[in-house]
Amino acid sequence: MNATDSITELRGAVEGAARALRDGERTEPAPSLDRPPKPELGDYSSNAAMLLAGPLGDNPRAVAERLSEELRRELGGSGSVDRIEVAGPGFVNLFLADAWYRRALASLVAADDLGPAPTAAPERILVEGPSANPTGPLHVGGGRLAAYGDSVVRLLQAVGHEVEREYYVNDAGAQVGRFADSIAARMAGEEPPEDGYGGEYITELAQEIAAEGLDPADREAIGRRGIELMLAAVEATLVRFGVEIDVWTSEQALYDRGEVESALAKLDEGGHTYRSDDALWLRTTTFGDDKDRVLIKSNGEPTYLTADIAYHWDKLQRGFDRLVDVLGADHHGYVGRIRAAIAALGGDPEAFEAPIMNLVHVVEDGERVQMSKRSGDFVSLDELLDDIGVDASRWFMLWRGHETAVDLDLAVARSQSSDNPVYYVQYAHARIASILRKAGAAAEAAAAGPDPQAEAVLEPSEKALIKRLLEFPDEVRESAARRAPHRICAYSTAVAADFHAFYRDCQVVGAEGEGVERSRLALCLATKRTIAAALGLLGVSAPERM
Repeated sequence: MNATDSITELRGAVEGAARALRDGERTEPAPSLDRPPKPELGDYSSNAAMLLAGPLGDNPRAVAERLSEELRRELGGSGSVDRIEVAGPGFVNLFLADAWYRRALASLVAADDLGPAPTAAPERILVEGPSANPTGPLHVGGGRLAAYGDSVVRLLQAVGHEVEREYYVNDAGAQVGRFADSIAARMAGEEPPEDGYGGEYITELAQEIAAEGLDPADREAIGRRGIELMLAAVEATLVRFGVEIDVWTSEQALYDRGEVESALAKLDEGGHTYRSDDALWLRTTTFGDDKDRVLIKSNGEPTYLTADIAYHWDKLQRGFDRLVDVLGADHHGYVGRIRAAIAALGGDPEAFEAPIMNLVHVVEDGERVQMSKRSGDFVSLDELLDDIGVDASRWFMLWRGHETAVDLDLAVARSQSSDNPVYYVQYAHARIASILRKAGAAAEAAAAGPDPQAEAVLEPSEKALIKRLLEFPDEVRESAARRAPHRICAYSTAVAADFHAFYRDCQVVGAEGEGVERSRLALCLATKRTIAAALGLLGVSAPERM
C-alpha cells in the first residue's frame, strides 16, 4: 500500500470529470491539482477548465461550472467533498470534507512505503563524487560534493532506480610526483618544494612511511604508499560522514590496463583526432563544444581529459544507462567536452550529466575561516565534523541548491534552538517520540490508524499537517528528477513547522471527544515516520530524544 492513494483519488476524479466533458478524450497536458496559496481558496485547486476551454470552444469559467458538476458526481458518493467553487479566470477549488481527511490519515498510517511508487522506467545509474584528489584530506568543499552525491543516490533509489556510488582516484599525473616529493622532503627533515604540499598531514605521512622503512629516494614507492594511506583516511572520513563508496576506480589502472590507449585508438579510427603543433587534438567542436581539445601535449604527456574520456567510456561499457558526475566549482566547460567525447566514441551524450557544485565557506564570528593547521590551506571535513557533527554538516551542505554558494555559520550550526534548522526538524521528531512514549497503550492503538468512529470536527492545523504529509511522495519524485536534495530540507522544515502548529493548537494525549486522542496520536505517528524518512534521504539522523 502506498501513501498517495488519497491524492490519486482526487487527481483521478479531476481527470475523469475532464474526460467526461470531452466524451472520454484525455486532456494534455494533464490537469494540475495544487494547494492554493490561501486557505480560503480551498484545499486543492485545478486548472482543468482553462485547459479544456480551447477544445470545448467555451470560456473557462463556463467550463469550470460544468466541470464542478461532474466533480460533485464523481466525489459526492464518497463524502469526500464539502463544496466546490469556481474562482478567478476559471480555477476549480475543492473544499474537502473531514471524512476525506480521516481516510487520508488512515492511508498514511497503513502505508508500507511513504515514498512514491517506483518509476515505470528504472535506469542503472552510476553517481561519481566527490572524487577529490588523493593528495590531501577531504576538505569541506569535497564534503559538500560527498553529501550531495550521497543524497542524490538515496533519492534515485527511493524512486526505483538501481544506483551505485563510485570514487575516481586521480592517482596518475604530475600531482602524484609533487605529493611524493613533499613527503620525501619531510622524511629528510626538509621543507616541501614550493609547488608541493604543506600542512601537518604531510609530516604525519612522512613519519608513518619512514617507520615502515621506505627509502626517501624511491619516489615511486613513496608516492604509491602515500596515496594508499591518504585514501584510507579519506574512506574513513566518508564512512564517518555516512557515505559508503561501492567502487573505487584508479586512473593509473586505466593506463595499466590499456584502456586509455584503446579509447585513443577508437577516437582515431572514427576520424575524430588530428595532429597540430606536435600535439594530438580531439575534434570536440564537431559535437557542439566551443573549441577542440588537446589529448596529448607536444611533450608527449596526456592531458587530464584523456584519462577522463577512457574512464567515462569504461563506465558506459559496464552497462550503466546514466552517468552522474558531481563536480567542483572549477569544472565549468567540462560537461560539453565529455559529452562530445562520448558522442565521438559512439555513445549517447545525453547519458552524461554533471551537476556543478558551488563553493562552501565556513563562517566563524562573521568571518570566513581560511586556514587549518593540519591541512595547511583549507578546513578539513574531519575538523568540521569534530566541531558540529555529521547531521549539522550534512544539512548545511544540502539546504541550498547545488548552484548556490553556502556560508556555513558555525554559531548557528552549534546552536540548539529553532534558529538551527536541522535542530528544529530533529526536535519535532524527538518531541513526537516523547508524546508517543507518554501515551503508552493509546499510541499502540493509534498504530492501527485513526478511530473510524471519530466525528469531531478537525482543526485547520490538523488538516494542514495531513496535506503536508501527503505531499511527501511527489516531493521525493520531484527532488530525484531535479537532483535537488535541498527540496527535501525545505519540505522537512515545513513538516516540522506544521507539526509544531498542530501541537500548539490541538491537545493530543488526553484529548476529549470520541476517538480524538487516537486520531491525533495517529497523526503524530504518521508525521514522525515522514520526518524520519525525509531526514534519511539527507543522511541525517532522526533522534528519539534530544
